[in-house]
Amino acid sequence: MPEVLFTGPAGRLEGRYSPGRSPTAPVALILHPHPQHGGTMNNKVVYNLFTTFAERDFATLRFNFRGVGRSQGGYDRGEGELSDAAAALDWLQATNPNARAAWVAGFSFGAWIGMQLLMRRPEIESFISVAPPASMLDFSFLAPCPTSGLILHGAVDDIVPEPSVSKLVAKLTHQRGIAIDYRVIDGANHFFGDHLDILTDYIEDYLDLALHQRPVTQQPLAMAG
Repeated sequence: MPEVLFTGPAGRLEGRYSPGRSPTAPVALILHPHPQHGGTMNNKVVYNLFTTFAERDFATLRFNFRGVGRSQGGYDRGEGELSDAAAALDWLQATNPNARAAWVAGFSFGAWIGMQLLMRRPEIESFISVAPPASMLDFSFLAPCPTSGLILHGAVDDIVPEPSVSKLVAKLTHQRGIAIDYRVIDGANHFFGDHLDILTDYIEDYLDLALHQRPVTQQPLAMAG
């Protein structure tokens, strides 16, 4: 799991990268929770997302947003962090020019950034959002949501109440051609604690089904400029 440093809009960004085994391996970008509340790329949920994608032959990158760890710059209210995520996807695609697909996954604040990235980058095929902060941040930009995906939330989340996420899911599900697999984990709070195994099982199931349904031969994605 090599450490990587790449250039972001505010300076150097620090990441961890797991290359795919096949030359057309899909790419996956993993985004961490809020930088001002202890969020880093080493968060347990982020790490579980990272390893789950990597085990399925995705070229997978997780990284620290600006101002976290060895990444340069400072917190920028989400605007700069979205630019960081776009730069990370650029690096991932440049490193894997023959990737047959692109995914984005994020936890909490990272889920909010990841779903904004969907709107900017049409080559992203699907997403996984864990505990999206629907009661705290604005998700109205998903109009329409450009692709289907998986959303997971804890039933006893005391930071982002589950009904706020259920409302977001209902809004997305009513959009034409969009299918949201929504999983609520009984007993889990915002950080999932003792429920990480169940969370990971749901993610594995979703990825395995998506990969099984995808055609074997696909054209490589053109890298966005």
